[in-house]
Amino acid sequence: MADLFKLKVVTPDRIFYDGNVSMVELTTTEGDIGVYANHIPSTAIVAPGLLKIHEENGQEQKAALMAGFIEILQDQVTVMAEVAEWPEDIDVKRAEEARIRAERRLKDRYPGTDVMRAELALKRAIVRLETKAK
Repeated sequence: MADLFKLKVVTPDRIFYDGNVSMVELTTTEGDIGVYANHIPSTAIVAPGLLKIHEENGQEQKAALMAGFIEILQDQVTVMAEVAEWPEDIDVKRAEEARIRAERRLKDRYPGTDVMRAELALKRAIVRLETKAK
């Protein structure tokens, strides 16, 4: 059996996940990472992406993770996220509408368009749609 560590995913309104896991995978601003027990202590900025939680019972949970910070210690990982959503909580229609709006803003580029904000909105919509599809 793989070594376990404590994973806690916290959002502003709740504790999204709190349990023992064998591995966690997520996206940071530096790229995708996977964390096992006894990982070198570090911190990183979380980017929108898929969160994969490998639980102690061998099950894998997936969620959409939007942005935040991760603190990695040898026996504990804490993710402080702006938003974390289980696939069943994702509104596909809303995510698809957000994707279309963001793509339109990026294509039209009217004066005053906040390109960075539109790109981030597009990324969040895509993450939600991909999480729901998996």
